[in-house]
Amino acid sequence: HGEYPRKILAAWSGVMQADAFSGYNALYAADRKPEPVVEAACWAHGRRDFFDLPKLAKATIAAEIVRRIDELFAIERAINGKPPEVRRAVRQERSKPLVAALKAYMAEQLERLSPKNDVAKAIRYMLTRWPSFTRFLDNGRVCLSNNAAERALRCVAVGRRNWTFAGSDEGGRRAAAVYSLTETCKLNDVDPRARLADVLATLPDHPIHRIGEMMPWAWKARQEAAARVVKTAVAA
Repeated sequence: HGEYPRKILAAWSGVMQADAFSGYNALYAADRKPEPVVEAACWAHGRRDFFDLPKLAKATIAAEIVRRIDELFAIERAINGKPPEVRRAVRQERSKPLVAALKAYMAEQLERLSPKNDVAKAIRYMLTRWPSFTRFLDNGRVCLSNNAAERALRCVAVGRRNWTFAGSDEGGRRAAAVYSLTETCKLNDVDPRARLADVLATLPDHPIHRIGEMMPWAWKARQEAAARVVKTAVAA
C-alpha cells in the first residue's frame, strides 16, 4: 500500500523512475513535504504491454508501437554512458521527434479501438502518464527505463522462492543491507566477494570515524593505488 516507499523516502526528493504502482502516488502529491517526488515513467513497462499482445486481432498496431519504441531504445544504446548534457542534446535532436510522432499515432489508433480492447488499454496507460514518459527528453540523467534497477533486484525475487523466509524482521533488514552493498560493488565494478573478504579482515582494527574508507568506491581506489605501487616497484 505504499507504506514502505513513504517511510524509506520520507526525507528525500528528486526524480524517481518506476512503474505505475499506486503505492507511489503519495510521493508525487503536490502537498508532499519536503517537496513532491518527480515521476519518470519506465518505457520498458509501457512497451511490455504491447509486446505481450502478439496474437490479438489488432496485433499490427501493437507491433508498430513496439517498433517505434525500439527506435528510442536504439538511440539510448548509442549514448549510454555519455555525460547527461550529451544525452539530453541527442534526445532533443533525435528522440523528441520520434516521441511526438508516437504520441500522435497512439492517439489516432485509440479513437479507432474499442475502449475495452487490450491494445487501447495499453495505449491509455502511456498517454495518461505522458509527462512522466517524456521526462527523459529534458533530463539527461533520467534513463529510458528502470531495467537496471530491476536486474539488481532479480536475485532477491528469484532467491526468495528458495529460502522463503529471512528468519526474522531483523534478519530481513540485515539481508537488505548486504544486498545493497553487493549491488553497490557491482555498480562500481568491484568484486563483491573480494571486497567483503578484505573488509571483514580489516574492520576489527579500523577506526569507526573512518568507515567511509570501506565504501566500495573508496576500497576500489585503494586497491588500484596499491596495484600501481607494486607495478612501479617491479618495473624498477
